[in-house]
Amino acid sequence: MATYTAIRQFDHATPARTAILLVQLGTPDAPEPAAVRRYLGEFLSDPRVVEIPALLWKPILHGIILRTRPRRSAAKYAQIWTDLGSPLAVYTERQATLLRGYLGERGLDVEVAFAMRYGNPSVPQVLRDLRERNVTRLLVLPLYPQYAGSTTATAFDAVWREFAGWRNVPAVRAIRDFHDFGPYIDALAERVRTAWGNDGPPDRLVMSFHGVPRRTLLEGDPYHCECLVTGRLLAAKLELPPERFVVTFQSRFGKAQWLEPYTDRVLAELGRQGVGRVDVVCPGFVSDCLETLEEIAIEGRETFLEAGGREFRYIPCMNDQPSFIAALAALAQQHLGGWPVLRPTPEQARQGAQSLQERRARAVALGAQR
Repeated sequence: MATYTAIRQFDHATPARTAILLVQLGTPDAPEPAAVRRYLGEFLSDPRVVEIPALLWKPILHGIILRTRPRRSAAKYAQIWTDLGSPLAVYTERQATLLRGYLGERGLDVEVAFAMRYGNPSVPQVLRDLRERNVTRLLVLPLYPQYAGSTTATAFDAVWREFAGWRNVPAVRAIRDFHDFGPYIDALAERVRTAWGNDGPPDRLVMSFHGVPRRTLLEGDPYHCECLVTGRLLAAKLELPPERFVVTFQSRFGKAQWLEPYTDRVLAELGRQGVGRVDVVCPGFVSDCLETLEEIAIEGRETFLEAGGREFRYIPCMNDQPSFIAALAALAQQHLGGWPVLRPTPEQARQGAQSLQERRARAVALGAQR
């Protein structure tokens, strides 16, 4: 017989709540081999991330990758770790806090929480915490502007896998992507313009997105197309002609062909061409992380300069930029439409408290009858 979990102290009279759940990819708990091994083990065991039959993949993962890669990756994490912890975790928590405050200042009474698809705080842990606050309406907002099966879809998987064991499943809405959402593009453009300051645009702007295997494009994943749309919209907002920007893809893994052109090869070629100044922005990342701070800001810089380039600038992610928080709020409000999220007036609160007492009394009476 199946057993389903429920809230610890259930009360029929408790008012229902609405929540927004931000989901980010994840990060190790510490820049140490053991922590990185745990994180990579969970991440690379996801069949949406590595679409290789388990019988073939597990011996490679556990026999080779998890024995060799954690130490190298831990050294890279150590280069970008802060006093507060992983930059990705720090900025994601700030985004949740600022979004909650932004909505609250505008009269919306909404819970805002964040979870990591891999690592901590985990999706199941955060969903159970929301259940204890009687959240019965949930908006899932993966922090990936461009949809991919290996990111957005697996975030949805984690949510529904947890709900499969619940007795009382909340109403759920999910935001699939926001790659062409106007306020997001505006926030990106603001970040770039701020970085340009008084110096103006570079000779070439490289827009680097995380890569995925090219096979996924041929099988119907829209990620590549959505990245190109974001790049085109950002360039238009910045008034850059086609010859002044290029969309590239980074972080390839293994021997299979991934989406091209590859960021590192483009940077090397621009350096060999003697391009004076190159700026790199990563529109697919809303928070700085290993892939931006180490792979681009450190390794990418070295690649460009060693190939003959003269000046390299990395443009930070939007992180806790106010216009990005406003964009998240606009996106959330668009998808919360029809749900009761406005903070009650004093009179409504008084009536609600009276109604709560009456419902609780009826629940007690019903229990006594049983």
